[in-house]
Order: sequence, then structure tokens, then C-alpha cells
Amino acid sequence: MSLKPLDVVYADTGIVVLNKPSGLLAVPGKTSDLCLSLQVQAQFPDALIVHRLDMATSGLMVMARGIAAQRVLNDHFAMRRVHKRYAAIASGDCSAPVEPASAEGWQSIDLPIIVDWPNRPLRKIDFETGKPSSTRWRCVAYDACTDTSRLELEPLTGRSHQLRVHLQAIGHPILGDALYAPSAIAAVSPRLLLHATELGFAHPSNAEWISFTSSDDFQPSA
Repeated sequence: MSLKPLDVVYADTGIVVLNKPSGLLAVPGKTSDLCLSLQVQAQFPDALIVHRLDMATSGLMVMARGIAAQRVLNDHFAMRRVHKRYAAIASGDCSAPVEPASAEGWQSIDLPIIVDWPNRPLRKIDFETGKPSSTRWRCVAYDACTDTSRLELEPLTGRSHQLRVHLQAIGHPILGDALYAPSAIAAVSPRLLLHATELGFAHPSNAEWISFTSSDDFQPSA
């Protein structure tokens, strides 16, 4: 893919918050240096990686400006002091709770995830050796015409491909997911319909809470 201009949501002396497009690596990969982090560093030379989004996922990412800010933000992510929310379009009807839901409709998926070594980069559920993984989710709307559900997702742990693996595991893979969805569901969308819509954390310079939002561009009839 050709690089699009940076979509900088916010920048100051401590952080840079960006909208990553789908299809762009967050960091250099084994076969390509075409990635968001190097593009950001061309404009903000002191910008350092704190977390990543999957190549196929779009939405909000933060980079730290300088080692001190990176250390603080790394601690925030490690201690789960960062608010993250995603939007997704999943296959099937998710409107009926599969377990007792909260008053706001939130449910939990608690399934351990491990690398599927023979099939890397895939991950899988493994109750014996998988790492504990937890996702909060709720159905916002169900479209009977397309048999798809709009979901909000909050990963409480940060496993690679966590949201994609968890939704596949409960029978509702994300549309456009070339790794985890059946071919017919993967083919419905030219991209993975997963977008990081909210990101909040204590600013590394002054500890004040700061939050950002980003709307997805998914079509209701996706």
C-alpha cells in the first residue's frame, strides 16, 4: 500500500496520538519497513512505540515522545491503567446475552490464548497452556438483513489478536477477517471491520487523564 498522510489526532511534548489506517503495520515487519512508527518518526524524531494495533486494525494509537514518557506509558499499559474501546462488525446475531449481562449490556469473554506455532501468526484458545485473556463486549445493534452485529469491545488484557480470537471462539467472527473468519465472512468486506475508537490514559508529563475518540467508517449494511 502507498502511505497516506499522517492522521495526527493530538501532539504535544510528551505524546503523539494517531489514527492508524487498516492495512498498515504499526512497526517494521520481517518483510517490510513500511509502517506507521517510521512515518511518525520522520515528523517527530523522538517518538517511541508504546503499544501496537494489528496491521488489519485501524484506529487510535499513542506514541511516547522520549524515553521518560515511554517508560511511564509502558507502565500504564502493563498495569492496565489505559482505557481502550473498539468497534467491530461481527457475523451473526449477538443481541441475545450468552451470560448474565450488566445493566449496560456488557458481557465477558475469558478464554486463554496462545500462539498457534504450526500456523503462525495465528493464535488459538488453549485451556492448558494459554495465557489468561479477558474481553468485555456488548452488542449495540443487530441487522437482520445482513445477519451482522455492531459490537463495542474492551480488551482487559493485551494479547495479540485477542479480540479477533475471542469473537471467533464464541461463534461471531469479525467481517473481513482473513485470518480467523470463514472465507465467506472474510470476503464480505475488503478490510477487517475492527477500529480502535477510544483511548484514555494519564498523561506521562503531568498525570492528568486525557482521552481521545475516533469514529469508524463502517457501513451499517457491511
